Amino acid sequence: MKFLKKYSLLIGCLIVLLLNCLSANLFFRIDLTSDKRHSVSQPTKQLMAGLNEEVEVTIYLDGEMNSGFLRLKRSVAELLDELSIYAPEGITYSFTNPTSLPQEEQKQLMQLFAENGISPTTIYERNRDGKSVQRLLFPWLKISYGDKQQWVSLLKNIKGNSGEENLNISIESLEFQLTDALRLLTQKEIQKIAFIEGHGELSDYNTWDISLALSRYFQIDRGVLGTDASVLDDYKAIIIAAPTQPFSENDKYIIDQYIMRGGRVLWLIDGIRLDENSLSTTGMSPTIPMDVNLTDMLFRYGVRVNPMIVQDQQCLLVPVNVASSGEPAHFEPMPWYFAPLLLTSPNHPVSRNLPQVTGTFVSCLDMVGQNDNLRRDVLLATSNATHIISAPAAINVEEIELTPDYFNLAYVPVAVALDGVFPSLFAHRLMPQNITNAPAKLKESVPTKQIVMASGSFISNDIQDGQPLPVGYDRYTQTQFGNRDFFVNALLYLTDDQGWINLRNKQLKIRLINKNIATNARLPLQLVNVGMPLLLLAIFGVVFLWMRRRVYRHR
Repeated sequence: MKFLKKYSLLIGCLIVLLLNCLSANLFFRIDLTSDKRHSVSQPTKQLMAGLNEEVEVTIYLDGEMNSGFLRLKRSVAELLDELSIYAPEGITYSFTNPTSLPQEEQKQLMQLFAENGISPTTIYERNRDGKSVQRLLFPWLKISYGDKQQWVSLLKNIKGNSGEENLNISIESLEFQLTDALRLLTQKEIQKIAFIEGHGELSDYNTWDISLALSRYFQIDRGVLGTDASVLDDYKAIIIAAPTQPFSENDKYIIDQYIMRGGRVLWLIDGIRLDENSLSTTGMSPTIPMDVNLTDMLFRYGVRVNPMIVQDQQCLLVPVNVASSGEPAHFEPMPWYFAPLLLTSPNHPVSRNLPQVTGTFVSCLDMVGQNDNLRRDVLLATSNATHIISAPAAINVEEIELTPDYFNLAYVPVAVALDGVFPSLFAHRLMPQNITNAPAKLKESVPTKQIVMASGSFISNDIQDGQPLPVGYDRYTQTQFGNRDFFVNALLYLTDDQGWINLRNKQLKIRLINKNIATNARLPLQLVNVGMPLLLLAIFGVVFLWMRRRVYRHR
């Protein structure tokens, strides 16, 4: 005891020194927030641990900004600090305000932005004097790794959301956006996907835009199936885009056994067949069920594409000539109920935080069968004002009577994700005779995934003046809908084995100040926030002095 008293100061200094040494080499932190906003996922930690070079990040979000963008800027810095802990070579980052650079540097930077398709975001707000102020911000960052670079957009702008909601979504998606770019910079092997042909599917011209978007991640091939049972083995996923001709038993067997071995499929199947040219010119067209010999196959997997067309009150607008005969043409926008604006599910990583997805002459889906080993999630659905026309039927646009109870259905599913173990269509069938190079037939799949959508229009881009338009782009209202992002997410989900896509499900709750309480209880809140710390400090001082006098009174 005497030794401890004599050298207590020295022992205390040694303990502090030891703790400092340990803290310099060990990182430990407990995230007590309910939404784990200060934590990164295990796949992200593994990705960062595999980096063998320093990561350099330039963030072009700086200068005078409102509180929302300042929060976004701070969140970027905090996430980069967190990621740097797990990167062996570390992460260095800097903030740059493009509008404050010297004129020559600013000109070069603007040219670089233009080459990479980066445009500024215009912010309208009021300054302290109440005057309206317009500011240009560049919410982008550039990640450099070795001799490669990736640009990342920091701002998500979903139509219909408030600015605060969009900024919160942007912060939620930061980890996915940054790690997605780093995975592209560090990937050594490119996965292969394929568009299946030979059944009247959409051409490469009609899928040009989505192929361009997917080429950032995958090698994309196209081709027919033939008779070789192993023809799909090298492909992580396949896309069957709006076939119009029947599938043979050979084709079905090859696809079925591909799924049984863990293959993933994105199905875009039309439920009905109609003449769009006749409908656009005369306003009339017969509709008949679209039979491409896949009904039994999809039914076996747990879903059915119904031979129906959905009409939705929430739809695109098209210009219609409302002028009387003999008068100059006068076009006004009218609702086109056959082009619904579909709701995206907030509970699935494929569709979360996406704008509405649009399509034309969309059918609907039913989930069928009982399979405890299969999970089914609705990705897209109609609004709460939907009507269904069953085929066969004759459509006459001029004879549609919109009675009060015409739109009598709600939230009809048109796209679903299937995840789990699938039974084989050929479990109790013979293998087609002319199949070659076939391994042993499997009656049940390993865990795998599929997505089924009830229209090929979701993935088809329009053509204007001989040039393909972006998929999901409405030329009349010049609005870009969420089709492209939806399909990129869908293929990332299908090909993901490590759970990267689940980062899109990260959710941060917006904790806004209650303005009524802040105004009515302003004085008590000020007293608590200002006076309480001073009161606690005074109590601590009194207790400390009292204890000190008591200890040293008898010395």
